[in-house]
Amino acid sequence: MKPDLPSAPDRHDGARPEADPTQGGRGFLRILFDTAIAAAHPERCIAPHLPPRPKGRTVVIGAGKAAAAMAAAVEARWTSPLDGLVITRYGHGAPTSSIEVVEAAHPVPDDAGARATARILERVGGLTSDDLVLCLLSGGGSALLAAPAPGLTLADKQAVNHDLLRSGADIAEMNCVRRHLSAVKGGRLARAVAPASLVTLAVSDVPRDDLATIASGPTVPDPTTLADARAVLQKYGISPPPAVAALLASGIAETPKPGDACFDRSRTVLVARPQSALDAAAAVARAAGVTPVLLGDAIEGEAREVARVMAAIARSCRAHGHPQPAPCVLLSGGETTVTVRGTGRGGRNAEFLLALAIALDGLPGVSALAGDTDGIDGSEDNAGAFADADTLARARALGLDARASLAANDGYGFFSALGDLVLTGPTLTNVNDFRAILIAGT
Repeated sequence: MKPDLPSAPDRHDGARPEADPTQGGRGFLRILFDTAIAAAHPERCIAPHLPPRPKGRTVVIGAGKAAAAMAAAVEARWTSPLDGLVITRYGHGAPTSSIEVVEAAHPVPDDAGARATARILERVGGLTSDDLVLCLLSGGGSALLAAPAPGLTLADKQAVNHDLLRSGADIAEMNCVRRHLSAVKGGRLARAVAPASLVTLAVSDVPRDDLATIASGPTVPDPTTLADARAVLQKYGISPPPAVAALLASGIAETPKPGDACFDRSRTVLVARPQSALDAAAAVARAAGVTPVLLGDAIEGEAREVARVMAAIARSCRAHGHPQPAPCVLLSGGETTVTVRGTGRGGRNAEFLLALAIALDGLPGVSALAGDTDGIDGSEDNAGAFADADTLARARALGLDARASLAANDGYGFFSALGDLVLTGPTLTNVNDFRAILIAGT
């Protein structure tokens, strides 16, 4: 199923921030980050994609870190009666009047999410072909939309989620498993909604904007199989609970595939995506006289390995003017992974930035910001962090060993001690990670 895509902005709508890299790389990078977040906020990108009003009822459902803000944006523009329920992460709520907002746990599901998901299934039961279900999905929806498949308990799903999150598996691999352990993911929610019309408005937080991966694809066909899910667990040496192993081996947990009749009256629209956020930041950089180099919106891999590659590109820009002479800024998105081996604190952006600082080793004129556009890097209270040419020297003055911190997966502790965390609070959107590396002019 090919999604409808919004046009990437060719300018930054509204008042353009004054970004001046000569006033300090940190402030310039923060403006780029804030611009990227604003470009993907639901209040800006939902309205153009609302469907026509139906003959019958309009029921709004959804899940994700942006779900509450998306629901508020729908209410602001919808002129006929509606009702519904959406699930978002604790602390990511937004005021609504007709659509109920329930907060639940992420990234490991909890009882609140499971109870709210059961209520969503009740709300869409018994609808007719005159009715419309508007499904609002965004990153985080996979954990929040929690309904264990028959024969499983919530504890079974929690155990598998916990192991996957620490394994180094990428988001597509994790969601392949999650789809096959769920009563709603992998197209099963579309089956529950039929025969009503179903329009899904999605904020993409995944590489290549894969619809089956956004919130584990509850309203789209699943291209993966039970065998694929078993292969992921085997690849990462995960021994699932006995009930999970039995389900994956039984054949009864297969998901709806392309061509299934439950998708006949269903369509999906991507209302915001990582590339749009990068384009908006690039426009601001260009207006400030800094050439943006877009490295891609779907970069994956171990955070520390990606950092080494990007450090090499920054060094080449600085020393040889390739692929772009200074002043320039390397922009990228995507979702790296972290294989947790230590006992420190920190998400993938702090891990990336710490590895980048080590690889750059105090290279003059280079500063960087890495952050999650939802405002939460992993499970900490920061969106990400800053690093610059002085990072390692300041750390040594405080008695911090950057390499030891990286080995312990303690990016949060390292940058917190330096006062270099980026704190935004929940942004109420999520188009994945944002990385900007500024190479200043000489």
